[in-house]
Amino acid sequence: MSEARSRILLADDLPLFRRAIAALIDEQDDMEVVGEADNGVEAVELAQVVRPDIILLDVEMPVMDGVTAAGRLRDVVPGAKIIMLTVVDDDEHLLGAVRLGVHGYLLKDLHPDELFAMIRAAMRDESPVAPSLVGKLLGALRDTTTPTPAPVAEEAALSVRELEVLRLVSDGLSNKEIGVTLSITEGTVKNHVHNALTKLGMDNRIQAAAYIVRAGLGTPRA
Repeated sequence: MSEARSRILLADDLPLFRRAIAALIDEQDDMEVVGEADNGVEAVELAQVVRPDIILLDVEMPVMDGVTAAGRLRDVVPGAKIIMLTVVDDDEHLLGAVRLGVHGYLLKDLHPDELFAMIRAAMRDESPVAPSLVGKLLGALRDTTTPTPAPVAEEAALSVRELEVLRLVSDGLSNKEIGVTLSITEGTVKNHVHNALTKLGMDNRIQAAAYIVRAGLGTPRA
């Protein structure tokens, strides 16, 4: 018996682009498109009906933009992983989406195989961010916040290994890469990330990376 396919909702106001992506996704054995929306309002309404596992949201849409829709979707389908898609690496939208707790942020110029890999990463509870955006995201966080020591209760709650793992998360490493760096299994990394997020009351890795940067707990630089 084959495993269930990840259910995906697409929201983009360009029908040609949206349908092309939908066709490519439906060719994958482990994922399927269960709904398409033209704008954020439709995405929110449709998500409540189809209950997707993954929601791919265009940032710029009429009626309701993707970032606003992401905030609504977090309330109506809290279990869904939200991945933003955009043609520009706009700092304001990027930070706004991160603060809402979206699970990924990708540029539309990525190769289809990269998109599929990012969707699978989200299903593994990782937070896919386009490589070109990782440095911009962390740089923007550093510019807009003043690093201060983490609250003692939060920092003390994390084990040494959990903090070590979160530092590597903030450097943009995947679970597999962190496992190789620390000589531990990918499953062990995932457990450490999950436990750290639970202790910090956070939803995903992007929020954890932001916390590490804001608290001045990042990997020491030479």
